[in-house]
Amino acid sequence: MDCVLYQVVPAGRNFFHIREVLSGRIKGFRSDHIQACELAKELEARLHTHHGANIIGLKG
Repeated sequence: MDCVLYQVVPAGRNFFHIREVLSGRIKGFRSDHIQACELAKELEARLHTHHGANIIGLKG
């Protein structure tokens, strides 16, 4: 089952928080939506790599 671990949330004009879904904690921020999405993907990949999961299509 795939689930979202991080969400990109608008936090002002041209400003986005990366929120951990389970805890609700803010794990990062960016001033560009595309960069915020990339950070969310990177955080998720790190989490999967840390737990030994095999991530296909993401560079580490």
